[in-house]
Amino acid sequence: MPTNPLGDFGRLRHLDAQAVRDSVALVRQVTPDDLLRPTPCSEWTLTGLLAHMTAQHRGFAAAARGHGRELAHWRVRPLAVDDAAAAEYGEAAEQVIAAFATVTAPDRPFVLPELPAVQKFPAAQAIGFHLLDYVVHSWDVASSLGLTYEPRPELLAVALPVAHAVPDGDYRLAPDSPFRPALPADDEASTMERILLALGRSPGCSPDRSPDRRGPSGDPAPGSPRDSTVRDTTC
Repeated sequence: MPTNPLGDFGRLRHLDAQAVRDSVALVRQVTPDDLLRPTPCSEWTLTGLLAHMTAQHRGFAAAARGHGRELAHWRVRPLAVDDAAAAEYGEAAEQVIAAFATVTAPDRPFVLPELPAVQKFPAAQAIGFHLLDYVVHSWDVASSLGLTYEPRPELLAVALPVAHAVPDGDYRLAPDSPFRPALPADDEASTMERILLALGRSPGCSPDRSPDRRGPSGDPAPGSPRDSTVRDTTC
C-alpha cells in the first residue's frame, strides 16, 4: 500500500464506490419489519440510521458538485417505514457515486458544513471520510440485522488510517459527537475491529445486547457480556 492511502485518487474513488455498493447490498436485505430494529447508534432505529445515511450521500454529492454550503442538501428527511426506504437509499447511493466520478482533481475543495472547525477539505480527504463512514455504517446495518459484514481487505487498508486520523479527545464525550472516545485494540484485533475501536464502537456488541447497558455504579449490568461495557456511538 502506498505511504499515503489517499494518494491514488482513482483507486480511492473506486474503493469508495465499493463501500457504498456494499452498503446498498446490505440495505436491500432490510424488510419493513426490520426498520424499527435498534442499531449500534444509540439514538437511532434502523430507519433513522438509513435516513442519516441517505442524507449524507446527498450532502457529499452536493459537495462534489460545488454546492456543499447549501444545508438543504444535508437535511435528514424521514424515510417511509416500508419497502420505499431501501429504494430511496439506493437512489442516493448512486447519486454520490456518480457525483464523485466527475471529480478528477484530488485537491478540488469540498465544503462539509457539518464539520464546524474546518469546513473545506480537498476532495481526496473528503472522499476518504465518506469511504470510512460507509465501511462503518455497513457494519452498523449488518449488526442491526444480525448479519456478518466482511469488506475486502483493500477497502479496510484505506479505511484504517482514515479512522486513526480522526482526532480523539474530550470533544467525543459531547452529546452531539459522532464518535465516542477511541478504545484500545489488542494484538489479535482484526482490521475491521481496529477501525471500529478507533471510532469508539465495540465490535463484539450487537444492538440486541444493549451496548451501553450499565448498573447503578457504572459497572456492567448483571448478565451483560464483557464487550457491552463499551459505550456505543451517536453516529
